Amino acid sequence: MRLSLIVLVVASFHGCAPATHGSSPTPAAAPVPPRADPIVTDPDNYKMILENDRVRVLRYHDIPGTKTHLHHHPESMLYALSTFKRRLTFGDGRSQERELREGDVLWLPAQDHLGENIGTTPTEALLVEIKATPR
Repeated sequence: MRLSLIVLVVASFHGCAPATHGSSPTPAAAPVPPRADPIVTDPDNYKMILENDRVRVLRYHDIPGTKTHLHHHPESMLYALSTFKRRLTFGDGRSQERELREGDVLWLPAQDHLGENIGTTPTEALLVEIKATPR
């Protein structure tokens, strides 16, 4: 029920300013040309569940030890569907470890990274990628 509600809210997105509540800074990474689409680089982990002219919603799943390929995300909102621990390595070589709890919501700047599940539980997350809106 909660996932359905989130998808309905996302489907009605009308270009509002990014939320800062519950967000934490994530370093931006140097771009990787061409911008690698996570659905292409890691199709076993990323599934598109909704796309329109304003957003693309991806569901992410992995198991402990999984490591993705370097890919790009535009500005995004992440909703943790489970509790998990990950290491992100950005396009410029910097890395960051994050532990998220089920229900956490984060605002993420556009970035290139690869992710690794360094915890003991599967990663389950919903990513709402924001598309550029014409002004």
